[in-house]
Amino acid sequence: MTLDVEKIRADFPILERQVGGNQLVYLDNAATSQKPRQVIDALTDYYTRYNANVHRGVHTLSVEATEAFESARAKVARFIGAEAPESVIWTRNISEALNLMAYSWGDANVSAGDEIVVTAMEHHSGIVPWQQLAARTGAELKIIPRTEDGRLDMAAAERLITGKTKFVSAVHMSSVLGTINDVKKLADMAHANGALIFVDAAQSAPHMPVNVVDLDCDFLGFSAHKMLGPTGIGVLYGRLDLLEAMQPWMFGGDMILTVSYEDATWNDLPYKFEAGTPNIADAIATGAAIDYLDSIGMEDVAQHEDRLTSYALSRFKELDRVKILGPVDSAQRGGIISFNHKSIHPHDIGTALDQMGIAIRTGHHCAMPLVRSYDVVAAARASFYIYNTEQEIDALIEGLKKSEEYFLK
Repeated sequence: MTLDVEKIRADFPILERQVGGNQLVYLDNAATSQKPRQVIDALTDYYTRYNANVHRGVHTLSVEATEAFESARAKVARFIGAEAPESVIWTRNISEALNLMAYSWGDANVSAGDEIVVTAMEHHSGIVPWQQLAARTGAELKIIPRTEDGRLDMAAAERLITGKTKFVSAVHMSSVLGTINDVKKLADMAHANGALIFVDAAQSAPHMPVNVVDLDCDFLGFSAHKMLGPTGIGVLYGRLDLLEAMQPWMFGGDMILTVSYEDATWNDLPYKFEAGTPNIADAIATGAAIDYLDSIGMEDVAQHEDRLTSYALSRFKELDRVKILGPVDSAQRGGIISFNHKSIHPHDIGTALDQMGIAIRTGHHCAMPLVRSYDVVAAARASFYIYNTEQEIDALIEGLKKSEEYFLK
């Protein structure tokens, strides 16, 4: 089904804004998405009608807040096909989810002689926690390389994932290349060797159907702010049996079952991993974001973005001096296009486009090793979402042409 994009755009107040006298064209969705009124209203509603702490009060406001907070958790579980709401842990973001894994699971299960395998496409938060775990334990970190055309080298993955592998951490969609990796096949490789796998769904969960059962992953994480939700909240999904066996890595209120001056015991899942007052308002607003996406349908979201990406790739062919990083066809590729100009620095391109009201990303996109593997220090990146249109892609291409005229005159 074709999305009614104009109807969708009407739900996003920020898209009415002008920048530099031009209508805003927002193409930085891989960094963070914009928020519909329904999500903004959910935040306002909580703070104006039933602001209270959760799990701790018998008064009406606390009961209402608790019900809304836990309802949002259940929505997340359904959204990703999780076995139970208890398998969903609220975190600040996927970076915190990965750090939780490295400390809570990694310190207890990884030792000298073991191997951890990640892909060359990882965000820094998908590399550094495992680097640090390897340094603490004496384990070895191995990297699955990319191919020349910007895909994951699955033959190399077969060689690297062995009986020594304890854990595999793999990004589902690259935040730089837009490549959609076959994480289910990686899960098969990991499980065949007795290893577990974490899937970084930060760029996939907002844009396509993601089901933890279908992917056969042991853990998965994403951040709400990239999928119409607020900043400051994310999700760690884990298999219940694995979460039950893991020890908490933070301690405080609500994750405690009993405390004496000598010892303490931990609360049940999911609360043993959620120390202190949680991010109540943003969890509730995340539930509203999921309601919004569910009302559209993730299959339709994916098809819309596939059409936009195909159109954008065809239009980029008009720019002789521009090179796209990663696959140049839309097959197994999401709505992220990173590119470099032969003569103009990405920061200059970003600044010029901003003066035309066009927002893109420039830099290494928190994936420095991957970007530098292309012999560049930075890249420009356009990324799409449900409210973007072909006309906005036209504006991007024409903006790049104007930038060339200015910088190369």
